[in-house]
Amino acid sequence: MDLSFTREEEAFREEVRSFFRDKLPARLSTLVREGKRLRKSDMEEWHAILNERGWLANHWPEEWGGPGWSVIQRFIFDNESALAHAPRVVPFGVNMLGPVLIKYGSEEQKKQWLPRILDGSDWWCQGYSEPGAGSDLAGLKTTAVRKGDVYVVNGQKTWTTLGQHADMIFCLVRTDPAAKKQEGISFLLIDMKSPGIEVRPITLIDGEQEVNEVFFTDVEVPVANLVGEENMGWTYAKYLLTYERTNIAGVGFSIASFERLKEVAQMQKKGGRALADDPLFAARMARVEIDLANMQTTNLRVLAAVAGGGAPGAESSMLKIKGTEIRQEITSLTRRAYGSYAAPYIPEALEAGWNGEDVGPEDAAMAAPSYFNNRKLSIFGGSNEIQKNIISKAILGL
Repeated sequence: MDLSFTREEEAFREEVRSFFRDKLPARLSTLVREGKRLRKSDMEEWHAILNERGWLANHWPEEWGGPGWSVIQRFIFDNESALAHAPRVVPFGVNMLGPVLIKYGSEEQKKQWLPRILDGSDWWCQGYSEPGAGSDLAGLKTTAVRKGDVYVVNGQKTWTTLGQHADMIFCLVRTDPAAKKQEGISFLLIDMKSPGIEVRPITLIDGEQEVNEVFFTDVEVPVANLVGEENMGWTYAKYLLTYERTNIAGVGFSIASFERLKEVAQMQKKGGRALADDPLFAARMARVEIDLANMQTTNLRVLAAVAGGGAPGAESSMLKIKGTEIRQEITSLTRRAYGSYAAPYIPEALEAGWNGEDVGPEDAAMAAPSYFNNRKLSIFGGSNEIQKNIISKAILGL
């Protein structure tokens, strides 16, 4: 594969860089670069800026508000976005639900929900995992029983990222308990303000309340909010998961994080010289750089495969595995590079506007929380062990 860009693609890259210079608020880029926690208003602000330019849903078709970009243009934008330290677009509406609605939703659903995703009217979250159904997602037990013009939903979802902010949740529910696990599942769109929904926060190891439990007790959902056909939700779920896993790989964000790691390794000293010159540390950094370059190529291959409107295949599982391993290794090396400066846990230092005294270099306070938070990467979106099973079946035929 020729990885060099054409003259037109280089011109597009300059257009993107100019956009970030002119439109990305310095306050937001500083928060991202320093690893500070973003508020809902911060994420909404960047969402609106991208939507105003028409670049928010850059993989959607033009008829539904996408910019009509090529695979390479999307690749360039994602990389430049990370290097500019732009906030990551909250993926649930734009990158997950949007493609499902475009492919499987009714015309009425597309007209109702897609514009509201773009303009930020609805903040979506994902209702997939349950206490007994994580990597074995088909084992979910949340039920939806049809009664006239509504489904009555009962059950529990967990690890619901940013569910505390959400207006809507797209859910996998069991509509035919007698069917085989994968054959009795449906895909519902549920208003989070419905009576009978309770959201409880879960505090993660880094102290962040990023995920939640969501309980459903006799929640009524209009039948019109069923996506596609009843009991066909597993098909739609698999289609969505390929986009989620490709997104989890975070190629651009790994590139930006690795560039920062190189800066830290030059700044920190070991034995009177730069840590980057230590043979063992340099060898681990070199391995990450090689893996990252290889992953870029694989990412382009996956994007090229979906250029005609299809979904990523088992390659998305390959990206998910390698991408999460790389991101975890980068955070591990960053924490090691800061050494004892990464040890103190100062939760206030992770909040915007904190003016307390730093312990060591300015960014050291985020090193350990980032490391611990990123332990989850190899688990969510389908654990890496499950991804290896997918690869062995789909590609190796085992």
